[in-house]
Amino acid sequence: MRALALQALCCTHPQEKAAAVLALSLQGLETGARLSEPSGLPGRPLRPELVSPKLLKPRPVHTLEGRATLLHALAHIEFNAINLALDIIWRFADLPEAFYADWLKVAQEEAKHFQLLADHLHTLGYAYGDFPAHDGLWEMALRTRGDLLARLALVPRTLEARGLDASPPIRAKLAQAGDMAAAGILDIILADEIGHVAIGNHWYRFVCAQQGKDAESLYLELAREYRAPLPRGPFNVEARRLAGFTEAELRLLGG
Repeated sequence: MRALALQALCCTHPQEKAAAVLALSLQGLETGARLSEPSGLPGRPLRPELVSPKLLKPRPVHTLEGRATLLHALAHIEFNAINLALDIIWRFADLPEAFYADWLKVAQEEAKHFQLLADHLHTLGYAYGDFPAHDGLWEMALRTRGDLLARLALVPRTLEARGLDASPPIRAKLAQAGDMAAAGILDIILADEIGHVAIGNHWYRFVCAQQGKDAESLYLELAREYRAPLPRGPFNVEARRLAGFTEAELRLLGG
């Protein structure tokens, strides 16, 4: 199963990758298998062109192109999220079966999110790859590829948790522009992403407990060591609470 996850991660065609992920199951799971890393991870198409985030200028969502640009950015995030979930499955061995079951669930929900957004883009006359994008999520995956605790702390609990904060205002913009279909997709994504961040919180604390480390103080150390971006408000405190952040962590955010 973990070898098949790696195979899906290598797939370069977005729709084929999503289909491969949705076909995965826990059958044949070997938690202790050591897999070799191939070159060229992750598999992705030639487009979108990857550029610095500074070069990505926002466009007004009341125009068709502006709305498509926003939805494309969201689709790119979901495509990267598929890759991140697949990467944690194949890369890290000797964890409980429930760990792999949780991240398979995440990968499959991210694949569904990508398909929803890509399909909606098509209704607007655009496709995934039509606009440039940035590679921030995968860059953090590269930095943390040798450290499971850093990966759990800084991808689901930091970068993906930012989606909990960003989703409601984006949804409001899309609804204001009259795109209720896109707003409905954002509702699905937010509900699922709360669960994904909760999975990250659970396994981060599980591994901290295994290693006898304090989860809250270690998080600050890891954020400094791996140059994680500082969380910026406003924060969706209720969503973060549902995703398993402690009251002490929320107070640090000002929540």
